[in-house]
Amino acid sequence: MRLSSVFTIAATFCGAAVLCVVAAGFAVSAVEDGSRRAVRDMLDLRNMVWAEVDTDGLQVFLAGTAPSEAARFKALSVAGTIVDAARVIDQMLVQDAADIAPPRFSIEILRNDRGISLIGLVPKATNRKALLADVAKATDGAPVADLLDAADYPYPETWPDALAYAVRSLGKLPRTKISVSAERVEITAMVDSAEAQRRMETDLARSAPDDVRLALDISAPRPVITPFTLRFLIEDGTARFDACSADTEEARERILRAASHAGLQAKADCVVGMGVPSPQWARATELAIAAVGELGGGSVTFSDADIALWAPQGTPQGQFDDVVGQLEADLPEVFALQATLPPLPDESAPVVPEFIATLSPEGQVLIRGRLNSEATRDTVNSFAQARFSSDAVHVTARVAEGLPKTWPLRVLTALEALSYLSNGAVTVTPDALSVQGNTGRKSASAEISQFLSEKLSGSEQFSLDVTYKEALDPVAGLPTPDECEAKIAAVQTGRKINFEPGSANIDSAGAEIMDEIAEILKRCGEIRMEIGGHTDSQGREGMNEQLSEQRAQAVLNELRLRRVLTSTIDAKGYGESRPIADNDTEDGRETNRRIEFRLIRPEPVPEQQTALESLEQPVEEGPEGQDQENTTDEQN
Repeated sequence: MRLSSVFTIAATFCGAAVLCVVAAGFAVSAVEDGSRRAVRDMLDLRNMVWAEVDTDGLQVFLAGTAPSEAARFKALSVAGTIVDAARVIDQMLVQDAADIAPPRFSIEILRNDRGISLIGLVPKATNRKALLADVAKATDGAPVADLLDAADYPYPETWPDALAYAVRSLGKLPRTKISVSAERVEITAMVDSAEAQRRMETDLARSAPDDVRLALDISAPRPVITPFTLRFLIEDGTARFDACSADTEEARERILRAASHAGLQAKADCVVGMGVPSPQWARATELAIAAVGELGGGSVTFSDADIALWAPQGTPQGQFDDVVGQLEADLPEVFALQATLPPLPDESAPVVPEFIATLSPEGQVLIRGRLNSEATRDTVNSFAQARFSSDAVHVTARVAEGLPKTWPLRVLTALEALSYLSNGAVTVTPDALSVQGNTGRKSASAEISQFLSEKLSGSEQFSLDVTYKEALDPVAGLPTPDECEAKIAAVQTGRKINFEPGSANIDSAGAEIMDEIAEILKRCGEIRMEIGGHTDSQGREGMNEQLSEQRAQAVLNELRLRRVLTSTIDAKGYGESRPIADNDTEDGRETNRRIEFRLIRPEPVPEQQTALESLEQPVEEGPEGQDQENTTDEQN
């Protein structure tokens, strides 16, 4: 073979080898680029922009700092769906747990007849055993299901206050759901009545920590109204409701709208309840209220399906007949109307007999006027003593003849109506019964009207002049926590709780002061308060602190003996550390030996900048393009 042929064959093979190497390089690059782009695109689609992707041949490398172990594992799984999982090389780091934002601690507390369930996430530092014991104590040992998880992160400063408040509230509500977080407590509950609803809302709002937002949703079932009552009247040109009942929200709106057209200007309430005698209740009341408006005065009283209409004295007979006739024609069939046009007073008529009972603000009841027999007198006396107090009732009524047969029943009815008032009077005449006075119950006027409508027939007229006084309301009239603190301080002005020398035994004068303080705290309800014990500087500091602690605890025990709720009251001894006078004089030392009642007010929580807010702030650049923070760090 000639030499030229050998070189030709060798050159051909070399060229082919070079072409294969080049083609293989392009193929590997194509595979690497394709794998890298596919994995990168899928990670971006899953919002894993923190992950870095690189390739080396068939191998795919994942790098970067994952926010959590779960995120790292998820990135590996996502990459494994694009290329063979065996080709994925994990070079990722996991962010330090200390740099991760703490989770949101929260608890859902559910309570029903079967027991209590605790569901949520709490700090690991929470004493779970103590928490369950507090829940059991607040609920009289109700069974508790602990479904809580824990996380080892720092918790906000307000978390203990919010959790303690939720546990205290749990003891007051047999059926409730309480959602607790560090900054907010939401309470959803069902109570038995509207009165209990108002009392519970007031109580929960008063005892809430100042640094925790409170959301209340306390509901009560619709009351059963028996009889279903409505009383609308116009006196001296002023329209008002003594009682108002409706079966639906729509019916209430219709009734109030009809009253507004008849001249009602003041705000009125209408109770939505069950027991309506007819689905046409709203229609019937609209017609009757409009009739009173056309007459220009008088009253209309509904007691279930019975309607009593009283026209004003002096109403022309023709107008009365027209209005009543039209009303009778328009009323739904089930309703029965009894209309009365009172005659003009006869000046020559004899003096009308009366029965009058008055209730003073101090609780004294004076009964005078006329009764038809000695037996009736004894019955009235016994009934009044049962309704009020045997020592507070004074009867000066005399026996007279010629009274109506229904007189005893109407007298007892009047006394029953008087018991709804805080103070006032009732007057009974042969043709009418009137009730006037003050009350601390918003619903008293409606309750009296309902009661009188049930006891008196439609032919008998009654009048009400009952005024709600907030100061008499046992709920709305409660003093504020600051007022309670001031009242306790006033009790100790000029005198103080003294102890036997060197001991924690309260002397006789101090016991009298404790009685007064206990009465104030019973009126105040559950408020967060501290009993602080203080001594002078005589003796050793440690012994003084121990003695002051014992004295403060003794005061707390005395309150418990007087049946004061003390679950929100703490006792603490300060010894000689907080003097308010000079310990170098006897008078000063006497002043420093004291017991102080002080409201516990949460410390204000400073607002802390979140990580997101810090990132959103503009970065100030230093003189050489470095940010100000880095420059400062270098200087430090």
